[in-house]
Amino acid sequence: MRYRTLGGTGIEVSVHCLGTMMFGSVGNSDHDDSVRIIHAALDQGVNFLDTADMYSAGESELIVGKALKGRRDDVVLATKVHFPMGEGRNRGGNSRRWIVKEVEESLKRLDTDWIDLYQIHRPDHTTDIEETLSALTDLVRQGKIRAFGCSTFPAEEIVESHVVAERRALMRFRTEQPPYSILARGIETSVLPVCERYGMGVLTWSPLASGFLTGKHRMGGAIDLTTGRAALTPARFDPTLPVNITKLEIVERLVELANSIGCSLPELAVAFTVAHPAVTSVIIGPRTMEQLDGLLKGASIGLDDATLDRIDEIVPPGTNVYHPDGAWRPPVLTDASLRRRPTDDRAAA
Repeated sequence: MRYRTLGGTGIEVSVHCLGTMMFGSVGNSDHDDSVRIIHAALDQGVNFLDTADMYSAGESELIVGKALKGRRDDVVLATKVHFPMGEGRNRGGNSRRWIVKEVEESLKRLDTDWIDLYQIHRPDHTTDIEETLSALTDLVRQGKIRAFGCSTFPAEEIVESHVVAERRALMRFRTEQPPYSILARGIETSVLPVCERYGMGVLTWSPLASGFLTGKHRMGGAIDLTTGRAALTPARFDPTLPVNITKLEIVERLVELANSIGCSLPELAVAFTVAHPAVTSVIIGPRTMEQLDGLLKGASIGLDDATLDRIDEIVPPGTNVYHPDGAWRPPVLTDASLRRRPTDDRAAA
């Protein structure tokens, strides 16, 4: 396993980061088995673990805490805050009130005295970015976290955060965690160049495009919409929808490419994300030991220029074939009232 420096933090992390979203009630509910998977990853050179408070409502953090007993000093531990945790007001978001409270809960679940990388899981337009950066800066000075970053932030909000940090003499986001795969290359346009310009580390998620790049779903094959992720968001997997037909057509071309260079489709997909110069680490999220072994098997694969050129022909740089699952969308796209003047003010004369 190779290691890269995480932005300007001086912390060295493995190029593969073990994501733990699938450990807990939403995936592998067997705690002992999940711990074994984590230990297997550590034994094979992975030293970077990523989780979040909301994964299985805190259960993922509990599992990670169990797995790291006696091994905490050897692991770079990352978790996230933002999404609601339970019912009621003020139990989510990026306010100082919530961040200060929830970091204590994460520390308890993880059974640790510190978090190496604390990430803001999504933007929050109800909270001033200065409020968020101020709270995070205080947590670093208190020794509860070592560094902090953002996740799935658009380029303009990353830039704004750095400007505010400089003007207010606050610490800044050191990392960004965006979705990135052959089917979702939109971040190549601005997010990745902005991260490079500010010297930020980048840990990407969903390299297998929610399972479409595993090879499990193929053109003409049946897709079970009643189980797994397909049951939660059937529109993203329904093989009769044009966007999904396009994904399946691309998968066929990528399978052919993978076969031609002697690797599997998942190996090709993960190796593609590792090749970008802005990417520090790629999050792999296995649910089973078999899936972990399959993903780590391809860790030594490095794609040559001819292969990357072929991928560019299939999915052009900067192109999103689909909107990445779970990715944040700005209110101006989701709230029509923000794009429309009052009815009586829409005419030019």
